[in-house]
Amino acid sequence: MDKTEGRFEASGPNMTATADVHSLMPTLFRYLDRHMVYYLLEFLHNQGTYDDGDMLRAKIDILKTTNMVDSAIDIHKSLYKSDVVPEDLASKRKEVLGNMKALQVNVAPLLQVIDNVSLVQSLRSSGVFNAAYLRHQHGIESEQIETLYGYAKFQFDCGNYGGAAEYLFHYRALSEDQERVFAALWGKLACEVLMQNWDVAMEDLMRLKETIDSRSFSSPLVVLQQRTWLLHWSLFIFFNHENGKNLLTDLFFQERYMNVVQTTCPHLLRYLAAAVITNIANKPPVWRRQTLKELVKVIQLERYQYQDPITQFLEDLYVNFDFEGAQQRLLECNAVLANDYFLMACLDEFMENSRLFVFETYCRIHQRIDVQLMGNKLGMSNEDAERWIVNLIRNARLDAKIDSEKGQVLIGTQYPTVYEQIIEKTKGIVFKTGMVSNGVFKAAVTDVQNNV
Repeated sequence: MDKTEGRFEASGPNMTATADVHSLMPTLFRYLDRHMVYYLLEFLHNQGTYDDGDMLRAKIDILKTTNMVDSAIDIHKSLYKSDVVPEDLASKRKEVLGNMKALQVNVAPLLQVIDNVSLVQSLRSSGVFNAAYLRHQHGIESEQIETLYGYAKFQFDCGNYGGAAEYLFHYRALSEDQERVFAALWGKLACEVLMQNWDVAMEDLMRLKETIDSRSFSSPLVVLQQRTWLLHWSLFIFFNHENGKNLLTDLFFQERYMNVVQTTCPHLLRYLAAAVITNIANKPPVWRRQTLKELVKVIQLERYQYQDPITQFLEDLYVNFDFEGAQQRLLECNAVLANDYFLMACLDEFMENSRLFVFETYCRIHQRIDVQLMGNKLGMSNEDAERWIVNLIRNARLDAKIDSEKGQVLIGTQYPTVYEQIIEKTKGIVFKTGMVSNGVFKAAVTDVQNNV
């Protein structure tokens, strides 16, 4: 991807090997910073998804576009079993070292101030840590402050994410160039993600979201692009932060961000569906029903653009009531989650909750259920199925009891309260309004694209 407004440049690898048909990694690469792409390449390499030689060449291609030349040289030696350094990498290394020395000289006066932690803390507490004060007291001009941004980006490209994050933090407080300050928000977020500082990254993500939502852009297409990147970068945080799945669901179901998903990146429905399934078991029943209802509606609307075993599982279960199909989809889901960087950690939780959804849906249709039949549908032995059902009843998730002699589950009749019905109908109206708004938004975007 070419360098674009509001973020560091990103690019993806040119891999020719055939991957798992359901892998989203090559698609996600287009929306991520190249350092994040390298992070995912490491994952794919360890998974053995692609040919080893292709993966090493892809890593070299990514590293060539950064300042991490020494890492590229090491991988080249490993790939070709030779200590000979290619001329392009040797030349790149000399260029990087030369640029580093020049930047260090230009930014040295400002670094002397920034590296004095006690002085910076004092200036910040006094509210005078700004460009005007540094110009008056330390003779630091705005050009040197702008050099700090270039130095931070240089350090980022060298893989010094900690140093880059610190410099960008100070740069945002000192610079008067609002475009670069906005770009620094993206850079700081990338640094925290790559250092796996999930709490800080979550704060930066929400700060960036607020900025995007409140900022004026040159066209609706630019806003759409910014929000598309935000949603993709957020996956790293949401699937690693303690409260991430809750926040992912809240963000993706916001009307303006659901519009983005449906317009530019319906493949993100995989991650929304996975977050809902893995995070819904302990939610109030009315919330669970409404959230699943809204999610399934979106999946149905976008099925012509995107489908995978996770979205098809929900369709089979809640639209077609095809329990045999849902069982087959679960087997496919197992393979998909096991090979997805963001979802592999929640595989067990996903399978457990998916079985719960199958059981609950089956229970709403039948009053008596044969345990052996249910076990077959859930892909479990009779003993495991009975134990699992008993645990569900004990945890008061369902109004049901088990008849061990007959090997049956007896289902009690459940009716939603008036309060729950009102909430569900109100949310349904809001959802339909959002769908109409989304249609208008898509038409507006199409008009803009046709007129560009």
